[in-house]
Amino acid sequence: MTQEKIERINFLAKKKKAEGLTPDELAEQQELYKEYIAGYRRNLQSSLGGITIQNPDGSKTKLKKK
Repeated sequence: MTQEKIERINFLAKKKKAEGLTPDELAEQQELYKEYIAGYRRNLQSSLGGITIQNPDGSKTKLKKK
């Protein structure tokens, strides 16, 4: 996600608190939030994918997705 999109998310959030948003702005905000959350989840899954747990016997096991 680009810095411009993050700034737009912040602008819309401040405007929503101050005066409210038009229906078009609400739709834009929802789409930006979806894109932001999807990117956040990808990064988190990537980080968790590299984690291994060392068992008491010394063997290592990767985390599994539930």
